Amino acid sequence: MSDLLYSEIENDLRAGVRELLDDKAPWSSVLAGTEKDEPYDAGLWRALAAQLGCAGLPVPEDLGGAGATWRETAVVMEELGRTAAPVPFLTSSVIATAALLAAGERDLLAELAAGSRIAVLAVPFSTAPGDEVPAVQAADGTLTGEVTSVADGMAADVFLVPASGALYAVDAADARRTAVTSLDMTRRLADAAFSAAPARRVGDVGAARAALLTGAAMLASEQLGLAQRCLDDTVAYVKTRYQFGRPVGSYQGLKHRLADLWTSITQARAVARHAASCAAAGDGDAPVAAAVAQAHCSAVAVKAAEECVQMHGGIGFTWEHPAHLFLKRAKADSIALGTPDRHRAALAALVDLPPA
Repeated sequence: MSDLLYSEIENDLRAGVRELLDDKAPWSSVLAGTEKDEPYDAGLWRALAAQLGCAGLPVPEDLGGAGATWRETAVVMEELGRTAAPVPFLTSSVIATAALLAAGERDLLAELAAGSRIAVLAVPFSTAPGDEVPAVQAADGTLTGEVTSVADGMAADVFLVPASGALYAVDAADARRTAVTSLDMTRRLADAAFSAAPARRVGDVGAARAALLTGAAMLASEQLGLAQRCLDDTVAYVKTRYQFGRPVGSYQGLKHRLADLWTSITQARAVARHAASCAAAGDGDAPVAAAVAQAHCSAVAVKAAEECVQMHGGIGFTWEHPAHLFLKRAKADSIALGTPDRHRAALAALVDLPPA
């Protein structure tokens, strides 16, 4: 049975990450960044990945990492979800790092742990664990093919490309990248095309599948952090917004909606923490835990963001309020790494339930 409580180390880590994000990623800065061409906040990334050392949390100490686990990484994901921070942490420090850990690749892993390079798994962002990967072909040490909708594709220094039953590393300079209009401008998508691109084999394709599973588990923590932020902001607002001489939060209808949302988020915290614990321990139930977490947390994050917009009234619908940042991130996350329906179907297969 996994321990769902946060440890003292995890709470200290949370405090450090939150202090950094409150300083360098207030919502006004995040919003301003969505109107620029830069694919991510380079200054924030340096502070988070290198100075604070978060990029190397699950990486062994002999490779320059912290020697921690995916549980600690999940705490960082919660805080990044709380701010919708525009950094490639999920794609590089979680998914690509998990792929390299599974593949046993050391040199590139050390660079990711140091925050000196960014690697991205070249699959569509909607790819769920167990899905077929794109048809990129490997021949004579080169790759040819195209992958659409790669998250943080424009930020990558290296692509990890599943091809012909193996996993290859390709320098991003050897790929043709095209930015894609993204719903969530804090995590942008790009198409990547390879035409006889020089490639180095780093492992088998199973490493990519393992990475997607870990990514799905960690994404649930991001959705949890986002949902909690939406609830906190909404509760604070309805306590101070007056209508007809009384705070709108005193109306029973809104109280019930907020109570229901609090209950859903509490449940989301349990399943997200369990998924993180299973990933950290290499538990055989990790596929089940990740499917449960994604099936639940995706919907909760979207609901929390929608309630945040609606309960803020007119201001919540404007560009001058952060609610739309959270709604877009929540909607994009609900598609990322498999939709809730896709994870429910996977869960049914894992526990031998007949299809509907």
